[in-house]
Amino acid sequence: MLTRQDFPEGFLFGAATSAYQIEGSDFGGCGPSHWDSFAARKGKVANGDTGARACDHYHRYGSDLDLLRGLDAYRFSTNWARVLPDGRSVNQAGLDFYDRLVDAILARGLRPFLTLYHWDLPAALAQKGGWTNPDIARWFGDYTEVVLDRIGDRVASVATLNEPWCVAWLSHFLGQHAPGLSDIGAAARAMHYVLVAHAESMQRMRARGQQNLGIVLNFEHVQSHDNTAENLAAAARSDAIFNRWFVEALTKGTYPQAALQGLQPHLPAGWQDDLALIARPLDWLGVNYYTRQIVAADPGAPWPATRAISGTLPRTDMGWEVYPQGLGALLNRLTDDYTGKLPIYVTENGMARADHCAQGTINDPERWRFIQDHLAQVRQAMQNGANVKGYFYWSLLDNYEWAFGYDKRFGLVHVDFDTLQRTPKQSYHRYMAAFAA
Repeated sequence: MLTRQDFPEGFLFGAATSAYQIEGSDFGGCGPSHWDSFAARKGKVANGDTGARACDHYHRYGSDLDLLRGLDAYRFSTNWARVLPDGRSVNQAGLDFYDRLVDAILARGLRPFLTLYHWDLPAALAQKGGWTNPDIARWFGDYTEVVLDRIGDRVASVATLNEPWCVAWLSHFLGQHAPGLSDIGAAARAMHYVLVAHAESMQRMRARGQQNLGIVLNFEHVQSHDNTAENLAAAARSDAIFNRWFVEALTKGTYPQAALQGLQPHLPAGWQDDLALIARPLDWLGVNYYTRQIVAADPGAPWPATRAISGTLPRTDMGWEVYPQGLGALLNRLTDDYTGKLPIYVTENGMARADHCAQGTINDPERWRFIQDHLAQVRQAMQNGANVKGYFYWSLLDNYEWAFGYDKRFGLVHVDFDTLQRTPKQSYHRYMAAFAA
């Protein structure tokens, strides 16, 4: 069994959450986000669930943070719609909450790892086009400054955005997340403007002397269904859209040609001029990894004309294959092709499981095995030269899992969504025993 002693001194162990998924948006002056609008559309979210109450972390943050005592760091996010309910006007109660939250994180000996955007765009800005509007960069930059004016002096790290692929492609082309569009033009603009917004936020933070700045990208290990030319090309297109688009822009100032073949006609005029600013240096890169994808060509479909092939490995409750080797391969690939010695944090890694609480106990050996197997891959990648500095399990709590509502449970801690009672799972106890200081 891997423990803290198997990793270098200074390697951080923590857990991650996001604001909309746990806080509850029905109180504290929080404004509506585009997720509230999306959930209100019939059939978009399982059971019509919303984040109105979520885990009520807004009122229970102290006892929730107590669960993390002994770990090194806590990754959390601020809710844009709580800070700026109409996208522009400051809600002091929201800033007061994050002020209290950061103090409480520090009081428990944890390093606060802030993510500025984890998908909770104010509905008022979504109505103006959201991530397809070029003004989003200025809006996001203003939001960045409002947040950091209040808590920037106490956070250990700041990520601009979480998973821009989900913000742009999943939400504007596949239509599975808010705002739920299926529009190649909107997707292309969002794929670019989300990076321009990152660049604007970074520029403003650099100007104010903020330290330890990065971004969190999600990756999957992409494999071709077979070695035929058409399926290899389909896998390359999928890899370019999912994995390469963002990391190449950020580290090389380019977009991959395999993705530009479909997206370039829809990009805004002058997009090339933004790449130099997008590629300004990061202090670290966050890596979210959950599964692999097996890809084949789908010749009758519109570009990118790909389809997913079902693999034969064990699956999580999300239907995602458990493939820890993909994390090791990804970390090696990032190191060799993009990041070099840039510090990397595994900012999300976890599994959903159909957990049931029986007599106050949730035994989830599959989750503990998942953590151990993925950390073994992290350790091997580090031995191969990857500069990995920490690991955050997703998630501390069972929570609002976006379009899946409250049906999917990733947490180390079980939440009864009727009573809101927290019950640590066996994986929680094992994680703390192995990795708490």
